Amino acid sequence: MIEIIEVTKKSELKAFVEFQFKLYEKSPFWVPPIKNEELFFLNKETNPAFKTSDVSLFLAYRGKKIVGRVAAIVNWIEVNKLKKNKVRFGWFDVVDDFEVSKVLIEKVKEFGKSRKMDFIEGPVGFSNMDKAGMLVMGYDKMNTIITNYNYPYYPAHMEKLKMKKLAQWIEFEIKIPDFKNSPEKVRKFGKLIIEKYNLKVLHFKKNIEIEPYVDEMFQLIEKTYSNLQTFVPIQKYQINYYKEKYLKYAHPEYIKCVSDQSNKLIGFVIIMPSFTKALKRANGKLLPFGIFHLLKAKYFNNRASFYLIGVDPEYQNKGVIAILINEIQKLFNKKGITDVETNPELEENTSIHQLWKNYKHNLHKKRATFSLKI
Repeated sequence: MIEIIEVTKKSELKAFVEFQFKLYEKSPFWVPPIKNEELFFLNKETNPAFKTSDVSLFLAYRGKKIVGRVAAIVNWIEVNKLKKNKVRFGWFDVVDDFEVSKVLIEKVKEFGKSRKMDFIEGPVGFSNMDKAGMLVMGYDKMNTIITNYNYPYYPAHMEKLKMKKLAQWIEFEIKIPDFKNSPEKVRKFGKLIIEKYNLKVLHFKKNIEIEPYVDEMFQLIEKTYSNLQTFVPIQKYQINYYKEKYLKYAHPEYIKCVSDQSNKLIGFVIIMPSFTKALKRANGKLLPFGIFHLLKAKYFNNRASFYLIGVDPEYQNKGVIAILINEIQKLFNKKGITDVETNPELEENTSIHQLWKNYKHNLHKKRATFSLKI
């Protein structure tokens, strides 16, 4: 018999976070998060996303053993502003037992029904800034710092529950050539666009130099992605939270911005050195050695991950992307980066996919959210 309990105690929250560590402890491909960051993120006292969301965390037990977990979330900004009567589910992890998945999804449906929602969708987080999507291809690849991993039986359980794929993402591996062998038209086009529109590339040496531009970056994110199906407006307090969460991982030289002649930000790209292997070695802990692995990955690495690209719609068809890609190419060559992984790109976001056509690339992962009417 499977029993579902709602997380209400600190000890239960700790068990909720640690369940995935037990579930994936033998997987060579699962990359763990930092436990304390997960505890902080899922605590309503410390994560401002709880201000505008109803959230319940559930654990599934068989006897005294935890066999699954899920978070049920109603983001009221999404419901009220975008008119999507959706209950989100995330932090979904289960043993290979269909009955566990069935009971947990039923609990999410109950949560949504009590709030008059129309359908469920997941796995997703509080907003489009959080990890999203269930892996449906690429189970022999490690996840990045901002993506999840799951076993192949997960989507099989969703399909057995008659759930349908909703949002779908693809991810690429890209080989970086030396600069003289990089796409010539990108190099020339980028230079021409800078001169034509009197643009300026911004370079950074310290994180403190980036901070004045963070709010503008989030404004550009809204402009760039507001038409995509997963978009939810980002609140000011969430910007401050994500700034604190991710800026410590950022290497300032890996962030490039472009401004116009009035110093208005019109484009940016955020790259991260790959923390995949470092997080695997840290195994959820910063101390005593985890922080060392992360710092080593930040400054000594031949792999990187694309995190975000944002361009003002006014300039999206004017070649600003070429400027950013050219600057990143030069950075990669300077830092000895030879392999880059994109993070999830929605399948319909074809303009982003076109960025990689001039490089040797390989589509190596797919992920999706699954939806069901209540």
